[in-house]
Amino acid sequence: MDDTAPTLRALLARRDLSLRLDGDEAELAEGALDRPIRWVHGTDLLDPTPFLSEGLVLLTTGTQFAGVAERGEATVFDDYVRRLSARGVVGLGFGTEVVRAGIPSGLATACARERMPLFEVPYRTPFIAVARANAEAIAAQAYARRGWSLAAQRAISLAALRPDGLGATLAELARQLSTWVGLFDASGVLTREHPRGALADEVAAELAGEAGTLLRRGARAGSSLRIGDTPFTLQTLGRGGHLRGVVAIAAGELDQEGRGVVTAVIAMAGLALEQNQNLSHARGLLRSGLVQSLLTGDPGLALRVARDLWGGLPAAPIVVGVLDEASSRVDALSEWLELRAGETHGAVFHGRGDEGVVVVCTASDDALFAELAQRFDARAGVSSPAGYGEFAPAHAQAVTALGRGGDAVTRFERIAASGMLSALDTGDARALARTLLAPLHEHDAAHDGELEATLRAWLGGDARIDAAATTLGVHRHTVRARIVHAERLLGLDLSSFSARAELWAALVATDPR
Repeated sequence: MDDTAPTLRALLARRDLSLRLDGDEAELAEGALDRPIRWVHGTDLLDPTPFLSEGLVLLTTGTQFAGVAERGEATVFDDYVRRLSARGVVGLGFGTEVVRAGIPSGLATACARERMPLFEVPYRTPFIAVARANAEAIAAQAYARRGWSLAAQRAISLAALRPDGLGATLAELARQLSTWVGLFDASGVLTREHPRGALADEVAAELAGEAGTLLRRGARAGSSLRIGDTPFTLQTLGRGGHLRGVVAIAAGELDQEGRGVVTAVIAMAGLALEQNQNLSHARGLLRSGLVQSLLTGDPGLALRVARDLWGGLPAAPIVVGVLDEASSRVDALSEWLELRAGETHGAVFHGRGDEGVVVVCTASDDALFAELAQRFDARAGVSSPAGYGEFAPAHAQAVTALGRGGDAVTRFERIAASGMLSALDTGDARALARTLLAPLHEHDAAHDGELEATLRAWLGGDARIDAAATTLGVHRHTVRARIVHAERLLGLDLSSFSARAELWAALVATDPR
């Protein structure tokens, strides 16, 4: 505990005042000696509470208690202390040797019952000396806080000059306030936080909900809330109607100096986001151009540019991912990847492509795609490991995996393992198949026929008539007659392998299973 702070403990520690605590500290309310003292006031009124405010230490010589013991009015002490406690008085000092020697036992008992600190002020210590000592502590604390505020704003201003000025500014604010600070982007996604990972997932989710509410209102605003035992303060960034994000601080009510530091950060962060908008757009165009360069099969240009700007591209072997993110999250995703690339010094690369956001990382770091899918509610297709010379085929694999997969992250290896015919599971393939098989469907519907079922059994049994007859439970001549009828309806010669293959592909594409 700081002995220079304006508290009762600090006053009792002043040897020049010779104050003495009556009783044992353990019997007081928890933290009673460490509550801040707003002022020290002296009065001998029996009920001074109409003229007092909270957070005071009251000094008295006990004139108001003269004759109380002789008259047997012990409850006067209880009522007196109870009124002071209810008014928010943090301590009571009794000046001895003025009216009487020592502290009245009834007063000591009443203070012990209310667990209020009671201390003796000796005759040689004037009340004004006690008040002056507390005033000096208040002034010293205010001076120290102003000094801290100036130093903090100077440190934050220097942080703003670093390459990642916005991130450095928020990190410095977290260090100065000794608490968690986070930045939610314009879509309500937490893109920066210091210290990283300090919030539990459920707390971060509730905080993101509050940030989203502020952003949807579209006006500059602040908000305070408590999640569990932690208070949070939120403030929007940007102009009304053009909000750029929300700064969140794990702190409740700040003093004037703390608010001044936060206000400075809010102003600098808002300005930085406005200024970075055009720069981010230019970086995005450059990254998109490098993606196109890699797709040409000549990675030389991309490797040189990335080395000069970002420290290089991820080390081969690499995996290429394509994310089909919601349009409202593109900016949030790109900003998060930009931060990740800066933190990892080239271990991840990204850029816009025709099919979505292209992300490249080392093959050993492909858990990144699961994190992206979860954080931004996106789907990703991921290629097999490859070198930069095979970037275009790897990109094609990622696009195929994205189009064919239904999971948050689909890897091309799983698509390839399902075989060539699994590629028929597309809308285009089903549309072509339905057109080819339409004459069969119309015939079976009109005549309660089984031409399609017969063809499935025949081709599924390696085009063997006997096997199909057994499967369907009919005579082999019936199977042969149905096949001939289907040939006429479809206009196909099913004695050729190519016609059988095309028909089988159509049947697979429309298989309801």
